[in-house]
Amino acid sequence: MEELYADYVVIGTGPAGQKGAIQAAKLGKSVIVVEKEAHPGGASLNSGTLPSKSLREAILDLTDFYQRSFYGQNRPLREVSINDLNYRLHRILEEERKMLLRQFEKNRIRLVQGSARFQDENHVVILDPTQKAIARITADYFLIATGSKPRNPNNVPFDNETILDSTRLLAIDHLPKTLIVLGGGIIGSEYASFFAALGTEVTVIDKRDHLLPLLDHEIGLHLQKALSTLGLQVMGNKEPDKIIRTKEGVEVRCKDGTTLHAEMLLYALGREANVDQLQVDNVGISVDRTGYIPVNALFQTIVPNIYAAGDVIGAPALASTSMEQGRLAARHAFGAQTHHFPTFYPIGIYTIPEISSCGYTEEQLKELGFRYEIGRAYYYEIARNQIVGNDPGMFKLLFHADTLEILGIHIIGRAATEVIHIGQVAMSFNARIDYFIDQVFNYPTYAEGYRIAALNGFNKVKHRK
Repeated sequence: MEELYADYVVIGTGPAGQKGAIQAAKLGKSVIVVEKEAHPGGASLNSGTLPSKSLREAILDLTDFYQRSFYGQNRPLREVSINDLNYRLHRILEEERKMLLRQFEKNRIRLVQGSARFQDENHVVILDPTQKAIARITADYFLIATGSKPRNPNNVPFDNETILDSTRLLAIDHLPKTLIVLGGGIIGSEYASFFAALGTEVTVIDKRDHLLPLLDHEIGLHLQKALSTLGLQVMGNKEPDKIIRTKEGVEVRCKDGTTLHAEMLLYALGREANVDQLQVDNVGISVDRTGYIPVNALFQTIVPNIYAAGDVIGAPALASTSMEQGRLAARHAFGAQTHHFPTFYPIGIYTIPEISSCGYTEEQLKELGFRYEIGRAYYYEIARNQIVGNDPGMFKLLFHADTLEILGIHIIGRAATEVIHIGQVAMSFNARIDYFIDQVFNYPTYAEGYRIAALNGFNKVKHRK
């Protein structure tokens, strides 16, 4: 068994692990990264964020999705095979994996293949796939960045053909004609919209009455309308009771007596921390009642030299937030100047159409008793949208009715996840709504939506006085 030493050992190579390892290396520390899978990058690169977003882009491109606004909704979508999608997907993933390995090499970060298990607070043992110990690593500090995995109950008969989770879905050998999606959260909603855009007949089942309930309600209504034009059906207030594999595909029996059939089923009812093999109890760490590792504001676990970041600590569980958590954990471990994790940040949801938001929702402002006003800009008002293919959407700016301070930004439609950052920067400097009015925006761009929405909102305040 090989004996190794490092200042910092990172367990997991997803977004939190990558950025934590690179930050520690930039501070001049010796770093070892442990990865149990054959490909580095974690679920984010191999089965989560990057594959799903790559799949989305391939679908939009290969089907000529946005061309329908020029030639009519009845124009048949260009037929796309699973091989077309997989070719694009694998090209992208290979390039990203190469990039990650180059970054590790450039920063002199050693990658060790195997599963890590804690012996004590300064030692982990690395096991190969046969559970044979191949190395023992001594370190001053550790970062647990093992991410999350789909929450798959034992009573669901998962296979690799019909009853799938979000990881298994990426390995299907054909596109289904019908698909049931259990769960109207982010993962379920994204994949449901992707397959609906491909022409699959999709039904989403959720115990809540509508998809993505944490969205600003008005934005949620726009999403429901847009998805209905794709033929996607949402069945709310329903809970699955039994999932059965049949000769034709799958049958779902709901608690209210409803029975549905489809060729395939995507089970997307939550994720859980990926800590089963770590034996964190050896160092006194245990998961909380939600199944995640608790940490303080500096991402330290109950053991001060062992940090945790990313999906393994629970919400917000975004690739973007995980990157910053990993970076901040490394800076704190080695005494570098740091700051607390930001109190607000953008959220991107890559449904078709995509959604992004930053700050308060209208419902939150009502609950808090704010005097607020709304500025709106609809995508049909934006020339850029007409040029590239008319996509339904809107900008919604929430601002204080008296001080004009921006309180929340919500965008649904093409490029939403890109242009949200303009609003995020403005909010970080406590900008008022008239900031957007007084600036000149490139024309024609989607970013103009900020100015149109700001004028709409400001005129309401002006006329009310």
